Amino acid sequence: MVSNREKPVSVRNLSMGFPGATLLENVSFDVQAGEIFVILGGSGSGKSTLLKHLIGLYEPLEGEVFIHGHNLTRASSGEKTRIMNRIGISYQSGALFGSMTLLENVRLPLEEFTDMPLEAMNLVSRLKLFQVGLEGYENYMPSELSGGMQKRAAIARAMALDPSILFLDEPSAGLDPLTSLELDELILYIAHSLKITFVIVTHELESIFKIADRMIILDKRNKSIAGQGRPAELMASSPDSWVRSFLKRERTTE
Repeated sequence: MVSNREKPVSVRNLSMGFPGATLLENVSFDVQAGEIFVILGGSGSGKSTLLKHLIGLYEPLEGEVFIHGHNLTRASSGEKTRIMNRIGISYQSGALFGSMTLLENVRLPLEEFTDMPLEAMNLVSRLKLFQVGLEGYENYMPSELSGGMQKRAAIARAMALDPSILFLDEPSAGLDPLTSLELDELILYIAHSLKITFVIVTHELESIFKIADRMIILDKRNKSIAGQGRPAELMASSPDSWVRSFLKRERTTE
């Protein structure tokens, strides 16, 4: 039997926040291999802050985060680097460098963390751009691309080191409905064809019901997880009426 700590992501008794403000208290959950796992919640519930804890940018007040069984919270600097090399991250803004071509942007992780020759790095970078539907755009600058194409390029860069887990922060933010749908289809394609585990922060309910295998809903009222499971099941039969109302976009007096 695979222990919880050997799963792609395991969170145990995590409390997080800032001086004078606790956002979450004593939460635990697991992300299964190969699934698309979504973190949802209202404004101020701590979605993006939780993501930053999962990738080691923030230290929790209490509790631990495990990546493939390795304790990220207690890891040394060298251990943390080795753990981080197994994951990919795409931030809400995309964070592409405007002075670099797409090929150069995607190549950056390879330059920093490998000793591959330039020709090999370029080949890998072209492959990643191909996998996100940007073949032929290698020499374009980010400013020459649409918002959706920039998001795809950011995902290509996150995939440069062949990660087993991809963390995405609000991937559909700022996109029109059609472009958002195309990005959802890309995420599904990558997850199914490359067997990559996704952890995604988003507030786009339509996207969640299309792509998510499971999800958690953060509740800032109780500083906890209000619901955990499959989106459709939570909407239909969550014991918490607030969760059902949230997913149905209904007003609640709670």
